[in-house]
Amino acid sequence: MISAEKLHQLGIGTEWSEPLTTAFTAFGINDVKQQAAFIGQCSHESNHFKTLQENLNYRAETLQKLFNHHFRDMDEIQKYAHKPEMIANRIYSKRMGNRDESSGDGWRFHGRGLIQLTGHDNYWHCGQVVQKDLVKEPDLVASPMYAALSAGWFWNTHGCNAIAEKEDWVALTKRINGGTIGLDDRISLTKHALSVLG
Repeated sequence: MISAEKLHQLGIGTEWSEPLTTAFTAFGINDVKQQAAFIGQCSHESNHFKTLQENLNYRAETLQKLFNHHFRDMDEIQKYAHKPEMIANRIYSKRMGNRDESSGDGWRFHGRGLIQLTGHDNYWHCGQVVQKDLVKEPDLVASPMYAALSAGWFWNTHGCNAIAEKEDWVALTKRINGGTIGLDDRISLTKHALSVLG
């Protein structure tokens, strides 16, 4: 069990003690290097274990910059600006096992958890492993236990332990983020976790 004292040193709330310990046990995140990397990456991804849902409250300019190809023109973008549910239903439509925009799947299966679990298929596959119907109860992924378990599932299915063992923080960040956004912060958080857990 990760102690309250160690969590305090990491700037993480004590409510994460059981969820993190459970995820580490369930997904074989056993040694200090693996656990520190998991905590460092998740800490960056979730604003230090405080943000467990994707923020989709985009301004029109941001929507145009990030998702222009999902919209016909700026007039259409303006209609979606600052409407997270509409945005999710549009940008995640017919992807990752989601049905079309009108189904509401984009919003139902928007990003939740420590490492944003997104899309019907990921909710279904993760739910099979953690033995919970996350398709029926997607909001569970925004609770500490399932936020940690879904991150553990992602970590395991994407071979992150082996990368953490090599201390290849660039490759690990790319595996989780798709790029290297926040690389310096992720490395700093991982090194801090190594010092606390080690």
